This record gives sequence, structure tokens and C-alpha cells, in this order.
Amino acid sequence: MRILGLCGSLRAGSLNAAVLRSAAEWVVPPQELHIDPGLGRLPFFDADVEMTALPRVVAELRGAVGAADGLLIATPEYAHGTSGVLKNALEWLVGGGEMDGKPVALASASPAMTGGDRARAWLAETLAVMGAKVIPRELGIPRATLMISDGRITDEPTRTALARLLDDLADAAAEARAAAEGEAREGSGSLAS
Repeated sequence: MRILGLCGSLRAGSLNAAVLRSAAEWVVPPQELHIDPGLGRLPFFDADVEMTALPRVVAELRGAVGAADGLLIATPEYAHGTSGVLKNALEWLVGGGEMDGKPVALASASPAMTGGDRARAWLAETLAVMGAKVIPRELGIPRATLMISDGRITDEPTRTALARLLDDLADAAAEARAAAEGEAREGSGSLAS
């Protein structure tokens, strides 16, 4: 089972990147979590470019999202929403259809007491419009500078909460895979009759 991690922050010391690094270390085979190399490499979304000459980096992102069984998105909160870099990536994904039915787990780490609640709510609404299946469990990490050290989550209750989020995402991804396989069997059966 392949999980793709997307980080909405470009900052070298990003708290949200630390969430993804921690998650990648705790995932055990047969599950694997790969972290996208950085959404900052994507050009600004342009519908004309999408229709005429899709950039290679966008095609690579779409391919990675399409190949993943589920996504773990870690987002900072800016002005009560997600970051521009993450919104830009989602705009490139709208037209490809890779998000349709894709299980997605949301996390946010913030130095604020709200833990990025508004960013996750904004993101959940956007993803639902795109057809993704956002799992009910979320992870908000308030006062994250106290919970994260040296680029990893060090707070034990937060580590446990992240593990639960990953378990729920794995369950949702397994259900989605089983449903897709069942539909494929039904489709091939109807072709044979």
C-alpha cells in the first residue's frame, strides 16, 4: 500500500514537513509512505498551459497521486486557509481526475493554539469538491513548537494520534482498493456475458 505525503509548506524548518517525516518513519511494510519532493517546483496553474503543454513536473505529480492508494496532506495555516503552494498544486490536480475517490488524511501543525483548524476545514471542503474521500479523523497539532523537535514529533500523545490517523488512512485506502477491484470484476463479468 502506497501513501503519498504532500506538504503545504516550503520552509526548511517546516513543522508540517516534520509531521510527514515522522509519519514516514513509522509506516511499516507492506505500507510505504513517500513524501513529494516539494510543491514549490510546480509553476503557477494556467488552464491554457494545462490544455496545450502540460509541464513535466505536473504530469509527475498527477502520476504520483494517481499511483498512490491514499494521501496524507500536512498543511500550515495562512490567513485562515491553506498555503498558496498547496492550493496551486490542487488546482493542477483538478483537471486530471486523480483525486476522484482518493482517500485523504489531513494534518496541520501550528505554533498557534488552534493547531491549523481553519486550514484543515478549508482543505477538506476543497478536496470534497474535487471528489476525494477525506477521512473523518484529522490531526491538529497546536503549540507545535513544543511537540516537535529536530524535525520530528517528540510528544508521545501526538505520536499516538498520528499513528491512529495513519491506521484510519490505511483502512480507507484498503476499502477503496477492494471496492475498485470489485467494480473491475463486475465490469469484466458483464463483458464476458
